[in-house]
This record gives sequence, C-alpha cells and structure tokens, in this order.
Amino acid sequence: MTPGEDFYSQLSSLFQQAAHNPDTLPAIPVNSWPAESKERRLLQDIQGALAAIKSRGQNITSREQTTLLEISQTLASALELQPGLILDQLRVIIEYTHAVLYKIVDSDLIAQAFRGPQQLENAMPFHIRLENSETLAALFNGQRSSRIADVQSSDQPARFLRSLLGDQSAFLLKGIHSWMWVPLTIKDRTIGAIVVTHEKPNFFTPHHADLALIVANQAAITMVNADLYQHAQTLATLQERQRLAQNLHDAVNQSLFSAGLIAEVLPRLWERDPDEGRQSLEDLRRLTRGAQADLRLLLAELRPSTLTDAELGDLLRLLGVALAGRENLPVNVTIVGEGKLPADVQVALYRLCQEGLNNITKHASASRVDLELQYENGVVELHIRDDGRGFDIKQPYPGHYGLSMMRERADAVGAVLSITSQPGHGTEIVIRWAESPEQKAG
Repeated sequence: MTPGEDFYSQLSSLFQQAAHNPDTLPAIPVNSWPAESKERRLLQDIQGALAAIKSRGQNITSREQTTLLEISQTLASALELQPGLILDQLRVIIEYTHAVLYKIVDSDLIAQAFRGPQQLENAMPFHIRLENSETLAALFNGQRSSRIADVQSSDQPARFLRSLLGDQSAFLLKGIHSWMWVPLTIKDRTIGAIVVTHEKPNFFTPHHADLALIVANQAAITMVNADLYQHAQTLATLQERQRLAQNLHDAVNQSLFSAGLIAEVLPRLWERDPDEGRQSLEDLRRLTRGAQADLRLLLAELRPSTLTDAELGDLLRLLGVALAGRENLPVNVTIVGEGKLPADVQVALYRLCQEGLNNITKHASASRVDLELQYENGVVELHIRDDGRGFDIKQPYPGHYGLSMMRERADAVGAVLSITSQPGHGTEIVIRWAESPEQKAG
C-alpha cells in the first residue's frame, strides 16, 4: 500500500495527541496496516519512541515539559527533512557551543546540518568513518547518550574521540571541552546521531542527556517520516509519469493512428463515393481535433500551474473535445456564470470530470454526454450526464470503485458528490462546492 494523505493524517493526529496529553500514550492504529508494510513498522517504531519519551519525562520540570512539547509539535509538523530545524529546536532547551546532526550512510556518519562557528559551517559536509565493529559498539552501545567531560584531556574516552575524528580532530574540537553524543534511534535501529559541544569543561549533566534524548527520539521519528514521505513523493511522481505515458498512448497515439489510416484511403474513397469520402473527412477532422485537445491537456498536466491558471470551463471543453474525438461520442459542454476557484478545488473538479468521463467510456455505452458547470453566489455545481445503460445504485455495479474514489476526492476539498441513476436511463453525477464564509470575506 502506498503511503498517502490518510497515513500522514494519522501521524499528525498521533503527534497532536502526544503533545496535548503527555501523560497518556495515544492509541496507535498499528493493526490498520498490512503486517509487512513500511507504515506499520514506522507506527510500531513511533509507539516505542513515545513510550521512551514518556519514561524519560518523569524527572523533567513543567517548564521543560512545555518547551519539549513545543519542540515536538514543531518537528512533527515538518514532512520534509530539515536537519537544521532539529538543531535549532535543541538549542531552545540545551545550551551548546556547536552542534552537528549526522546521518548513517553505509559505513559513514555524514553531517547533515551544523550550528556554530562560521568556519566550521563552511567546511560542511564532513563525515566520520565507522571503520570497525569496535567503533560501532563504542558509539551505539545500548543506544544511550555519551558524555566526555573534557575532550582535550588524556582520559581514554577523549583519546578515543580524537582517534575517531582523525585528521579532523584539531579542526572540529578547537576551543571545545565538553562533548555529548546523542544517538538517533527508532526502536532497535540507529539512523544517526546528534553531537553537541560546549566550550566549558564538564558542562553537560545527566539531565542534559535526558533532555537531549527526548528531542533526539522525536527527531528520529521526524527523519524516518520524512524519508517515507520522500519515497511516497518519488513513487507518486513515477506513477504520474506512467499515467501520462499511458494516456499519451491510449488517447493521442490511437487517434493519430486512426487518422493516418483514414488519410491513407481517403483519396481513393473520394473518387469512388464522394459522400462516403466527405464522412471520412469529417471523421479525420474529429480525430485530429480530439488528438490536439488530448495533447493540450497532457501538456497542461505536465505544468500543474496551467490547470489552475486556465478557466475551468475551458478545461472542461477540452475534455469534451478529446472524448468526442476518441470515442465518436457527442459531448455537449455548457458553462453558466463565471468565478475564480481555489486552486485545489479547481484541480479536484477537473480530475472529477476526467474520472467521470473515463467511467462513461468504460461502462456506460452512452450515445450522448452532457457537461454543465454552474457558478452562482459562491456555489459551483458540476453536472456529468450520460444517456447510457445506467445502474442500480443500491447494488454493486461496474465502476463503483472509481466512483468511490471520486467521492473521496470531492470530500477532500469540501465538495459533495451525488449520483442519480437507473438501469436503462443513464446516469448523472453532481459535484457541489460552496465557498465558506471566510472565503467569501476574503
């Protein structure tokens, strides 16, 4: 199952519950996702992380709890990874001289963000090589934070750190004494770390470590969520490209192929029967107009701003011309009134019309289609009618999944979708959207 808006709505709700009720763990709907899905694994990880945050919160002052909740809300609201934001939020609750957020990539810790002296920031990105299992064990043992009172001392932990940093040691530790390592973990998996330093020796306390771990747990959730969101965006982009390629093949290529066949035989046909030749010429005109409309729509979808900058009525006319060209099906388009719609509403109505016409093509066996768009006093209605076979809306019927998806799309922008149909008497879909009082006032 591909992560979508429902999954991210669940995440948002969980973080809000945790923020407003820190003493009670929210109910996490783990079982609503397939057993091996990324969504289920992430929700299980979040469940463990929230439990860890709650257990560490027992010794934290009310002021610190308030600050941590604000940090949690800020990080939870970011779907895209912003490593610098994590370090900025950490500074709200822990004073530091500089801080680095690292992400584990293969066998390296790669710096993703830095806060501190400008000369170090200019050296980004720097990395730490994790060469052997001993290094990993020393850094990640127990997934606990580690503190070094003075990195300039001859103590074994300080020597280990300087050895780990190698040639970068003098540069990264210049003017630094206190050092704290905070792992970024999700359940039993470590995905990176936050390193904070201070110019004073022995500055970081166990209490600092507890606070940092709470922020780190939230940061780890945010990072995994951002990776999943990026994966979903990439997958959605790939699926959209595949859909456009399929449309190009199904619509434009087939129309042009048919037009080419007609053009090939038209001269001989005209010589033999001028009336039939004129009919074929009309078919050729219809096919080329339809292919042209399909191409314009595909180009519009490649540039999403076109779908919002154009008049919705013009887009519906293009959909009608394209369908008529492909299917030799008369499509009558009527526009009553005019108005400017919010971008998301316009795109939704366009998609709903597109999906409605696809359903007619696949299931209706219609001989006529009517599209009507009405604007009146902040209310918009889109009517999609056909004179096809119709169906009993109380029974399962062909295309009912498509209509269910249309209803969900309408709900997402606050529109209401209704369906009227009877066997043998065609179908009408009506989508109604009304401006809110705030939109009218604006």
